[in-house]
Amino acid sequence: MHLSVKGKQLDVGDALRTHVDESLTAIVGKYFGRPIEANVVFSREAHLFKADISVHVGRNILLQSNAEASEPYPAFDTAADKIAKRLRRYKRRLKDHHKGGDNGVDGAVAFETLPATNYILEAEPEDAHMDGHDEDTHDAVPASSGAGQDDSNQHVVIAEMTTAIDTLTVSEAVMRLDLAELPALMFRNRAHGGLNMIYRRQDGNVGWIDPAGSQGAGA
Repeated sequence: MHLSVKGKQLDVGDALRTHVDESLTAIVGKYFGRPIEANVVFSREAHLFKADISVHVGRNILLQSNAEASEPYPAFDTAADKIAKRLRRYKRRLKDHHKGGDNGVDGAVAFETLPATNYILEAEPEDAHMDGHDEDTHDAVPASSGAGQDDSNQHVVIAEMTTAIDTLTVSEAVMRLDLAELPALMFRNRAHGGLNMIYRRQDGNVGWIDPAGSQGAGA
């Protein structure tokens, strides 16, 4: 596993790097024989240290977690423990996934991964509507376009990248949402090929959106 341990405006010593390496290897190694890479970033805000962990373990499984503490070691240990608990929760499903059990479901139609473009829109400034104009707009324009146009009320695209929408069952999608601590996840429903979305609700439950008429949309 390729491991990167970095610090934002703080030094990360060899002892901490070794601790991170040994801990992640022990935690992830129980479920994945050949993790691809892991990135751990330590940062500090006021009196608290924050540890952000991201581990790619292959076959589109991403593990993410973060935690804060008064020292770097407990911040990392808490974040790593979150990952360990989730891996234990999905132990059986991850085992089937590793063996190829997630490639299809009996009676389900096989759909290919759907290519897509992922745009990042510039956030609205806090004083965006202080001039009294608060009309909504649904237009998004690249940062390099619109020369000579008044785009003050348009959302500017500040980044653009390719991505892929995977074909999953709802339970597989929920597992990925949980393992990666994602706020939302779009996927192609393996049962009918239509686009679905799941998201984390404020009450801790997971919401599932299955648009009317989506069945057969991907056929």
